Amino acid sequence: MSVLYDIRNLSFSYPSLGRKVLDGVSLEISEGEVVSVLGRNGAGKSTLMNCMLGLLKPQSGEVLLCGKDLRNMTEREVASVAGYVPQIHTPAFGYTVFDFVQMGCASRIGLFSHPGRREHDDTAVALSEMGIEQLVDRPYTELSGGERQLATIARAIVTHPRIVLFDEPTAHLDFGNQLRVLRRIKRLAGKGFAVVITTHNPDHAMLLGGRAAILDRQGQLVSGRTDDIITEDSLKSVYGSDLMLKYVEEFGRKVCVYPNL
Repeated sequence: MSVLYDIRNLSFSYPSLGRKVLDGVSLEISEGEVVSVLGRNGAGKSTLMNCMLGLLKPQSGEVLLCGKDLRNMTEREVASVAGYVPQIHTPAFGYTVFDFVQMGCASRIGLFSHPGRREHDDTAVALSEMGIEQLVDRPYTELSGGERQLATIARAIVTHPRIVLFDEPTAHLDFGNQLRVLRRIKRLAGKGFAVVITTHNPDHAMLLGGRAAILDRQGQLVSGRTDDIITEDSLKSVYGSDLMLKYVEEFGRKVCVYPNL
């Protein structure tokens, strides 16, 4: 598997905080991998993702995307390789779902050009991949939270990027929609996409499998196989609570359980 992201000794701080949000972070992400990034609120998960997209400029270190230094890449070049699903997307206009998803093709068509047959066909495929082809004529503003998230994922993958970054994609969804979105994300990895997801929920990382990375309050990151990284000790250190991991035979996996209130 080829390495898509190579993050080397990355450090970032906001002037107002007076401390490093990211401190010497290093991480490799290869094609077909799922990497779940966990940490407390304010630990720097979204900051790391924004640095990976070139939206924030680190004070030191470097990010290589497909072997190229991110600092030397244009926004269009980054978008052609890395899709992005933000935590919240607020619609500005009631575009149809088809048009909303097709807008994801903007990175590969000219400024004054219009989508053609290729973009139309790729949009149809992306909608089908997310299982929402029946919504093509619905206004995006009228979708439920789960449907809207699936449409946003479809827009992120419409140009067949090699990696998709998800910033807490289940944060505002009900339980059923959380599971639906996670299944779609895991399916993307099965099709060869690399996937990075930030989450507060250890169960979601364990469901997705692959690799996990924990970002602590000092801005330092440790990563490895999910089963090795997500332990009772690491969860207690991150969340400051006595969380427990229990194997549930009916599910065939470990689950994260909480103590009584």
